[in-house]
Amino acid sequence: MHFMRMLLQLLRSRRRSVQGLWDTYSLTLRVLPTEIDIFRHVNNGMYFSIMDLGRLDMMVRSGVWEALRAKGWSGVVSAETISFRKSLKLGHRYDVDTRVIGVDERTVLFEHRIVVGEEIFTRAYVATRLTSKTGRITREDMIEVFGPPPEGLELPDWVRDWHRANALPSARQPVLRDWF
Repeated sequence: MHFMRMLLQLLRSRRRSVQGLWDTYSLTLRVLPTEIDIFRHVNNGMYFSIMDLGRLDMMVRSGVWEALRAKGWSGVVSAETISFRKSLKLGHRYDVDTRVIGVDERTVLFEHRIVVGEEIFTRAYVATRLTSKTGRITREDMIEVFGPPPEGLELPDWVRDWHRANALPSARQPVLRDWF
């Protein structure tokens, strides 16, 4: 189901207005029956899937989607954290606000907010690493394709600390389940 919704969003985003990569994006959605759990609110695991739609909308509308495809790059989430204030319920109309909060050595970091009216219900931070079959993608590679971050856009120290503390060992080496 999520694949179909992403495909539909891809098509919809192509018809929406173009924005710059460093802008804040807002995508209006409504809670679907497939997103709620037995407690009649959006299941906590669904929030990250909903936020995928916000990042996809941003990538398409900013031109990043085509740039990634042209380079043969793709993105994979490497870390996420989320905080909840209020629950979304069936039929709720809400916005997914998405923005890039910074780029570190290998990762693009996003902030997502689920907003109803003017009130924030949920906030998440997502770290996405770009991958390529031809090798490692560096910060310099990303800046060459997407342009430099705006003046003054620096990752907050706590985000760097969270990302570092949350990291697992490289996927290039085996890590057994009893590694820690």
